[in-house]
Amino acid sequence: MKNHRSFRARRHQSGQGMTEYIIVVALVAVAAIGVYSFLGQTLRSQTAGIALELSGQNADAAISEARSSAQSAQSAASQRKGLDSYGTAGR
Repeated sequence: MKNHRSFRARRHQSGQGMTEYIIVVALVAVAAIGVYSFLGQTLRSQTAGIALELSGQNADAAISEARSSAQSAQSAASQRKGLDSYGTAGR
């Protein structure tokens, strides 16, 4: 009987560890989605510029687009945001 309880306790702890792991993975995924949505256009433009340069083409347009996207992301990051300014972005 004692061995049966020990097995159930181990199984419960294993399930608890898996649940914690899933929560951590979900939080990392949400953070990655947030970062990509904030810097996505910059990353796409830089990747396009690298691909164009590697293929021997001119990538000046992609590089300047990446620069302007990075500058707009920087200006958006420097603005104060909170619940008091929620919904006033379009006004």
